[in-house]
Amino acid sequence: MSTVTEQPTPESGGLAPDPAVTPVRTAGTRKLPVVLGAITVLLALRLLLTSRSGDTTFRLATDSDFVTLPDIVVPAVATAWVMLVVCLALTAEAVRRMLAHVRQPMWLPIAFAVAWMVGFLGWEAAGSRIQVVSLLGGAISLAIPLVFGALGGVLGERAGVVNIAIDGQLLFGAFAAAVTASLTGSLWAGLVAAMVAGALIALVLGLFAITYFVDQVIVGVVLNVLVVGMTNFLFRQVLTPNADSLNSPERFRAVPLPVLGDIPLIGPILFRQTALVYVLYAVVALVAFALYRTRWGLRVRAVGEHPKAADTVGIKVNRTRYRTILLAGAIAGMGGAYFSLVSVAGFNREMTGGAGYIALAAVIFGKWDPIRATLAALLFGFASNLQGVLSAIGSDIPSQFMLMLPYLVTIFAVAGLVGRSRPPAADGVPYKSQ
Repeated sequence: MSTVTEQPTPESGGLAPDPAVTPVRTAGTRKLPVVLGAITVLLALRLLLTSRSGDTTFRLATDSDFVTLPDIVVPAVATAWVMLVVCLALTAEAVRRMLAHVRQPMWLPIAFAVAWMVGFLGWEAAGSRIQVVSLLGGAISLAIPLVFGALGGVLGERAGVVNIAIDGQLLFGAFAAAVTASLTGSLWAGLVAAMVAGALIALVLGLFAITYFVDQVIVGVVLNVLVVGMTNFLFRQVLTPNADSLNSPERFRAVPLPVLGDIPLIGPILFRQTALVYVLYAVVALVAFALYRTRWGLRVRAVGEHPKAADTVGIKVNRTRYRTILLAGAIAGMGGAYFSLVSVAGFNREMTGGAGYIALAAVIFGKWDPIRATLAALLFGFASNLQGVLSAIGSDIPSQFMLMLPYLVTIFAVAGLVGRSRPPAADGVPYKSQ
């Protein structure tokens, strides 16, 4: 007679059946095969409805590498069809696990994504060359605001405050960074100003959501609209007539790190970036460490999971929430500086393009964990960079579809790959002190 063992799980805070003994029925178990099947069909249709010939070259090196890696040359047609078969096999494995009510492992969608992308790029770049360093390095650059925004979202929601206002924090941060850097001539002063701007939006969010118990989702949406209107007005009435003095900052330039930047493949991708990327590396590590390894992080997670219990042991719930969302807003504001100090030199109207909402999707996709949310943001950054790569190699995919690509990836990722995802128990619930 079999026995079901019980194990504590950090997500539930209680006891759960051992998945090795008891069948696991989760949303991800059912949704993943559907999403993988749909994406496989799209690749199959692409191969069947178009024709290609020649070889595809994947270039792994740059001219300044310490050791030059050889190019990988593959037959475009054969590679695409082989990768399609691999995708079909992985989809079949996902279906088998669904029918057996077995949890879908993380390696399965990762392996599928790699196989699908190799097949797709191999087909699209037939007779051409894919610069792998540019593809991956550009993805990191484009993911900068998404990662900063996602980290801000994770901190806010871990403390129990839904931060829909990420896009407003990014946009106001971009505005403040451009103006301050133009006036002072210092990019770092612009970055600090972006942090202050993001924290100000977070303060308004906290005032209504924490102090006056207004619905947090509504407040976040209103703040986004308010910032769009305010920055549009200031851009038209103030920045445009005084562009030379108020909207002409310098840009962060790439700063290769000695030795690390010369490592083949990895060096050009990770260590030949702008200073803002290196700041991002440090912020991700600090947030992940502080959230799980410090007393402060324990208190933040406590007020997000069970604020009444936290209050009972002497933790000031609303004070902790205020401090956390201010920090979260400052981090998100740093992401806004990317738009006006890295992407382009200066501020423009609505230049974030809804990046805050994609960052919010990364928070959900990453299950409210800073490392997972960072990886999710990198995925969305890769999708954004992919449209530029496809245009560069002359792909005949309609430009309108390529503009949709980052958002389609976001929908597929959140809808099909999240699986069981539980936010902090008190997320979005205002706390009234006894």
